[in-house]
Amino acid sequence: MEEATTNHLLIIGVTLFVLLNVAAFLIWLERRMLALWQDRYGPNRAGPFGLLIILADSLKLFFKQDWIPPFADKPVFVIAPTVVLVSVLMGFAVVPFAPGVVVADLNVGILFFLAMSSMGAYSIILGGWASNNKYSLLGAMRGAAQMISYEVFMGLALMGVVLMSGSFNLSEIVLAQQGLWFVVPQILGFVIFFIAGIAETHRLPLDIPEAESELSAGFHSEYSGMKFGMFFIGEYLGITLISSMLVTLYFGGWLGPDFLPPLVWFILKTFVFICIFILLRASLPRPRYDQLMEYGWKILLPLTLLNLLVTGGVLLWLAE
Repeated sequence: MEEATTNHLLIIGVTLFVLLNVAAFLIWLERRMLALWQDRYGPNRAGPFGLLIILADSLKLFFKQDWIPPFADKPVFVIAPTVVLVSVLMGFAVVPFAPGVVVADLNVGILFFLAMSSMGAYSIILGGWASNNKYSLLGAMRGAAQMISYEVFMGLALMGVVLMSGSFNLSEIVLAQQGLWFVVPQILGFVIFFIAGIAETHRLPLDIPEAESELSAGFHSEYSGMKFGMFFIGEYLGITLISSMLVTLYFGGWLGPDFLPPLVWFILKTFVFICIFILLRASLPRPRYDQLMEYGWKILLPLTLLNLLVTGGVLLWLAE
């Protein structure tokens, strides 16, 4: 019993340590990848390959004045950045990184993930409202509409995977893909989940809540220092979480040929999706806000329902 508890605590500690360092590493990775794809130099002066830019950015955030506007609702203003960080970290609790390497192997893992990801909307709404700034409030309203809407499509897109695996448990969903990855029969669900994941993490081209050219950074306009840093880290952790879920649900999770350990396969697959997230930032323009909502409700919603209908029908036909 004590050994099992120790192992569990070790998994939690290692997961937290790795994730927080991954968020810092992605600062450097994104700058290097964007530089590569845009044919320019990235960070290359601070340390080997510019790696010390991570330390420079971290120190800048730590020592920058942590200012709270006098017109802000101070308690809510302080709480808002912690909500996004806690909700994203909680989302990782149900992700199986390898056989037996999972913080909480819940039977309702997918529902827990959806619950935690939807909590992130509170961070944006509270941050924008508490700032008492018109640009922040507009960004918060956009963020609330975007995240709540695309949460619907994300949940419906997942139901095809649930039907095929017969389980909400993420470890069982991975094991159900031993013969064939779900990305093949559920290609439409995968595409919809991926688009919804971009909207959930409000990354370019769907960074409507921030929209620097329109709202001067939107919901976090009034934030500085480590409070801004927590929004920043939450965004990078959100990218990692969505990439991990894409791998788990559609690309066989830790499954792969035996010449590499399962954990390495999981990390490699996740890294590919993180790079795709960064590439999207370098290549696609931002749609208008009304276009974003229209894409969701007029295109993605009918497609998710069609995917669910066809998947259910085919499974019933095969069961006979």
